[in-house]
Amino acid sequence: MAPKSDKNLKQILKFVEEAEKLKSLMRHSWLSTGRRESVAEHSWRAALFAIALWGEIGKKVDVGKVVMLLTVHDIAEIYAGDPWAWKGKPKDKKQKEQKAIKKLVKLLPAKQAKLISSLWKEYEDRKTEEAKFAKAIDKLETLNQHNLADLKTWTKEEYAYNLVHGTEEVKFSKTLSQLKVLIDKQTRAKIAKKL
Repeated sequence: MAPKSDKNLKQILKFVEEAEKLKSLMRHSWLSTGRRESVAEHSWRAALFAIALWGEIGKKVDVGKVVMLLTVHDIAEIYAGDPWAWKGKPKDKKQKEQKAIKKLVKLLPAKQAKLISSLWKEYEDRKTEEAKFAKAIDKLETLNQHNLADLKTWTKEEYAYNLVHGTEEVKFSKTLSQLKVLIDKQTRAKIAKKL
């Protein structure tokens, strides 16, 4: 195989350097240590969650594809930001993210740009089994992370919101629905300690 051109490698390097910004983009979630969570940390843990759950969900999915979807699912937030779910979805969120993903993949060679764009779109469209699984995991990871954090990091709105967040997405699998019930029990127990 012939060596890759320096141009392609430089483009890929530039893209990965730009993606590093996800490490410093902070979410509303907090870690068990008391530090705020970055978007990159959420994406990594969601991918790990998917690998751990893969054989349990009762559906045939390509776990490698799911990991790829979860790795890129929030990448547009580099430019579009990460609005807090409990505040509701901003009206222009989809447009901002579409514009952001186009800007970001322009850094890549055409083949890789097409791959990243198609993965991001597949996740957003949620038509494939892999995308449905990835979206459910995205919600479950977030809820579990909230349960690991100190309750003082929660807003009053989240007490009720965290019990309904992800309910639709987990219907993809009985196992994921069952896991949501377990996470909700953790949530209720955490809230009860405060009251």
